[in-house]
Amino acid sequence: MAEAVIAQKGPYPVEVEAGKSYFSCACGLSASQPFCDGSHAGSGFAPVKFDAAETKTVYLCGCKRTEDRPFCDGSHSGL
Repeated sequence: MAEAVIAQKGPYPVEVEAGKSYFSCACGLSASQPFCDGSHAGSGFAPVKFDAAETKTVYLCGCKRTEDRPFCDGSHSGL
């Protein structure tokens, strides 16, 4: 599989709501970053689903290189 496109070299701060499910873009092609808009179709990538346990701000990976998908782990600092 090809490497994901770097959408941005930093995290996306996102307010999530407890009990809701979210789908994070894994391919880097979505126009709705950091969320999936279906642009991955045919690429071999799939969105990363996560459920918010509490209402808070989370930081979703923008570079698509994190080891803690979909959350930022600082991998962008090495790009």
